[in-house]
Amino acid sequence: MAKGPGLVDVARAAGVSHMTVSRVLNGHPMVKDETRQRVLAAVQELGYRRNSIARALHGDVSGTLGVVLAGEELFELPKVLLGIETAAKDAGYWVNLAAWHGGSADDLTETVNRLIDQSVDGIAFVADRPLAAEALSSVNSRVPVAVVMSGAVANEKLASVEIDQVAGARAVTRHLLDLGHRRLVHLSGPERVYDAHARVVGFREEMRAAGEQARVLEGDLTPDSGYTLMRQLLGGQASSSVRAGEALPTAVFAGNDMMAMGALKALTEAGLRVPDDVSLVGFDDSPGMTHLVPPLTTVRQNFTLLGATVIDLVLTMLAGAAPVHRLIPPELIVRASTQPLQPTARS
Repeated sequence: MAKGPGLVDVARAAGVSHMTVSRVLNGHPMVKDETRQRVLAAVQELGYRRNSIARALHGDVSGTLGVVLAGEELFELPKVLLGIETAAKDAGYWVNLAAWHGGSADDLTETVNRLIDQSVDGIAFVADRPLAAEALSSVNSRVPVAVVMSGAVANEKLASVEIDQVAGARAVTRHLLDLGHRRLVHLSGPERVYDAHARVVGFREEMRAAGEQARVLEGDLTPDSGYTLMRQLLGGQASSSVRAGEALPTAVFAGNDMMAMGALKALTEAGLRVPDDVSLVGFDDSPGMTHLVPPLTTVRQNFTLLGATVIDLVLTMLAGAAPVHRLIPPELIVRASTQPLQPTARS
């Protein structure tokens, strides 16, 4: 029996996205009348509405998407959920939340199956990588599944999306190199943490491309860690990670904004000025970074877009597309804590 027309066929015939077709079919008001008429004409021509109703009568379409919160350490969760809720609503779907707090892969599969039993059309995971990576690798769902998680998911049946930490770190490093800095130090988070490791990778790649040495000191992403590592660099404490006689940096890339705050305090206590003596960059664009003295150059991550994208992946798979892994580029936010290397800088 030939397969009837699907959402993708209607979208192609009308010259719009599958999300626009979904909005029209669900009566969403934020669609131009001309677009709505074009979609409805394609629906009528292809007979999609008749097939869609038939699917609904057989219980195959519920207009609901499941969202699983997998873990406790879910960074910027409210913004991610805002993106999920908004994108789902715009596409005419309700959201059904569930939580998984760890355990075996069988436990996670049971969570997925419970959502499927409630007739969700697809499932989005917001996952804490250390907790969920292994369990997700064995998930086999009867509905499309997409995951928000740092790092690609080792399951070809699942789509995934993350913010490109490597690209963010490379953008920071390139910014400092373009300002004339060559003696750069990266105060990293724990390299066992995926995001921290990815930022180290980006820093090393960009420094290697510039033919420069990449110095990395590992911390723990707290202000105290940034303060302690900066003190070590300035000679305030002995440290095996800082070699005697090694030149002080003219620019510091902190693993996140909290470490940058600690580093700024250490520099100020040592009588050094940011950015006149040392340029300083953070990562995350945390609240309040514009109120530091000076305001902090940092990297902004669009978590709302991250949530919206995981819903787009689910809807794309519902339309028949294969699972893919997407990377969302972060945005370098340049403020007053960085400036070109000064002629009077330390030699």
